[in-house]
Amino acid sequence: MSIQFPDPLTSADANGLVAIGYGLQPEVLLAAYRRGIFPWYAEGQLPLWWSPDPRMVLFPDEFYCATRLARRMRQARYRCTWNHNFSAIIHACAAPRHGNVETWILPEMIEAYKQLHTLGYAHSIEVWDNHRLIGGLYGVFIDQIFFAESMFSHARDGSKMALATLVERAKNEQWKVIDVQFHTDHLASLGAHEISRSDFIAMLTLPQ
Repeated sequence: MSIQFPDPLTSADANGLVAIGYGLQPEVLLAAYRRGIFPWYAEGQLPLWWSPDPRMVLFPDEFYCATRLARRMRQARYRCTWNHNFSAIIHACAAPRHGNVETWILPEMIEAYKQLHTLGYAHSIEVWDNHRLIGGLYGVFIDQIFFAESMFSHARDGSKMALATLVERAKNEQWKVIDVQFHTDHLASLGAHEISRSDFIAMLTLPQ
């Protein structure tokens, strides 16, 4: 099945909304990511597909690793793994936070990204304090771009250690960029910054 999403450069509205509907089958998700589009919607809505302008990204060489974080990661009690337990990571990311009972990582999204993981496109990083899972992140990796979806922390610097591990892999494998979608002060403090939608899409290997 061939999925054709609208061109976000000409079809996105002022908020970055590109399309409404479609499903969450693997071929739909992959077609979207290859055009710089991702799903984000609330329970009870049809899937909403976004390509924001500007786009928040992290270039691996621009990651800011504080001295305290680097020192913590050298402690023997901490270790980071790759794809060790994708299910645990996405469920932890979906869990309510800070008293908010709502989550955008709905059950159907969890199942969809588990399918992408089985197919080798979705990946997770787990952060362990000895045998306790204290942080992690997950996202989709296509054509040397990692589309980060969500991260969580159950202890100090848990998510930062996951991101630092992801950045190190990105440097070693010469990834183009880590997409983090929207601006947050937290991500900006770690070196992420905004670029235009057109500049982001120019980095993609667009489908023919």
